[in-house]
Amino acid sequence: MPFPFWTIGCLYGAFSVTAGAFGAHGLKKRIADPQRIANWGTAAQYQLIHSGVLLLATSVAPKNKLAASLFIAGMTLFSGSIYLLVLDPQRFKFMGPVTPLGGLCLIGGWVALAFGKRLPFGAGGPPRI
Repeated sequence: MPFPFWTIGCLYGAFSVTAGAFGAHGLKKRIADPQRIANWGTAAQYQLIHSGVLLLATSVAPKNKLAASLFIAGMTLFSGSIYLLVLDPQRFKFMGPVTPLGGLCLIGGWVALAFGKRLPFGAGGPPRI
């Protein structure tokens, strides 16, 4: 059932836009380090991109639960750990090793999507845009 993946993709997309807006406006009042603000933007960007990919994967490959699960885990671990590290690097220092694990999950999601089951497009291949 793709519904939970669709819902999570939509909610993660909405959160990433909110996080991006906060990073562009509200975060600068709390944090002066431009690198930390840039890191926040990277986390929001990766989350937004992969939210869209999750929605696409849910539509095109609804039976590929592995890819969808890896994208969700990757967004949570990668972007989530960066958000926490930007907000309070000392308190969340232990989250540093989580970020690359999230990145590996995102990569795994792409690989699972590439080699997993998807809806057939017919003899002509994927739709032309």
